[in-house]
Amino acid sequence: MKKKNILIFASHPAQFHFFKNSISILKEKGNTVHLLVKTKDILTNLIDELGWEYHNILPTERKKNKFSIIKSLFLRNFRIYRFAKKHNIDLFIGTDASLAQVGKILKIPCITTLEDDYKVIKKLADLTYPFTSTILVPEICDVGKWNSKKIGYKGYMKLAYLHPNYFHPDRSKIKISTEKPLFIIRLSGLSAHHDFGIKGISHELLLQLISILEQHGSVLISSENKLNEELKKYQLTIPLADIHQYLSFADIVICDSQSMAVESAILGTPCIRISSFKGQISVLEELEHKYKLTFGFKPNETQQILNKINDILRDPNRKEKFQDLKNKMLNDQIDVTAMLSWFIENYPQSIEQINLHSF
Repeated sequence: MKKKNILIFASHPAQFHFFKNSISILKEKGNTVHLLVKTKDILTNLIDELGWEYHNILPTERKKNKFSIIKSLFLRNFRIYRFAKKHNIDLFIGTDASLAQVGKILKIPCITTLEDDYKVIKKLADLTYPFTSTILVPEICDVGKWNSKKIGYKGYMKLAYLHPNYFHPDRSKIKISTEKPLFIIRLSGLSAHHDFGIKGISHELLLQLISILEQHGSVLISSENKLNEELKKYQLTIPLADIHQYLSFADIVICDSQSMAVESAILGTPCIRISSFKGQISVLEELEHKYKLTFGFKPNETQQILNKINDILRDPNRKEKFQDLKNKMLNDQIDVTAMLSWFIENYPQSIEQINLHSF
């Protein structure tokens, strides 16, 4: 089989985590993989911490307005085009619309990897799906009118790095006492293109959450934005690569991040997700209603949020209960990394063969 020269573009920490194990497998099999990134909150810091090689095509993080988003798209297109020509790339993989658009111009096939439904990321999808070759998504995801390009798999993107085959809980990574319950609050920057108008955890609600949780254990806050002075004592300051260890040992995670809600659910940690996106994302709907691993609330549903937190706190067997629920979920899913690395290496024949394989 001819070895491939692959360009993978990661524009978010979760996307890097999604690809990292497959990149290692593809390289071990003799393929060439170029990792491109843009500056996005902790992404480059995380990759630097792990010692990976990469090319940063946007060293300056864009501003949070529509003009900056459009300007950033044009810059990515130009720089990906130039990189692909210089390195004779024969396959693009990633979420970004630039890959699909440049792939169309250069006649390089593009595999778009996502796990959000069309209606949630409509603007991104409309810039991506008409130009991409293949849309590789969890089976449950809706890709709108582009179903002819969809390849669905039984799993979630976060399973590519949190499946027990790849992630192993290690209590030695936790640098605070675990003798009392640990609560993690995650505050998103809500700066993505699809986050305009989306609300999450308000400052008022945050203070209420801290007041309640502190009575039961330790509270740590992970925030994409700078915390003010009164909250700095709660700031989670750890090696970036250890965040999933903390999620796995937490008693409850409370967040307005869709990514971290999925991660917590996959790890079997009860998660309260507070977001305007409640009820709109199929992956989270499945994890909530089929597997009972996460709970979504609108930002104004304060009393319901507090009631659910108290319900979980009152259950002395919550850790065992949620680990059992996690195991039931895992029994229904595939090894996403095994599928992804095989699918890329055997592309495009893998489009027709995927239903014949077990992973």
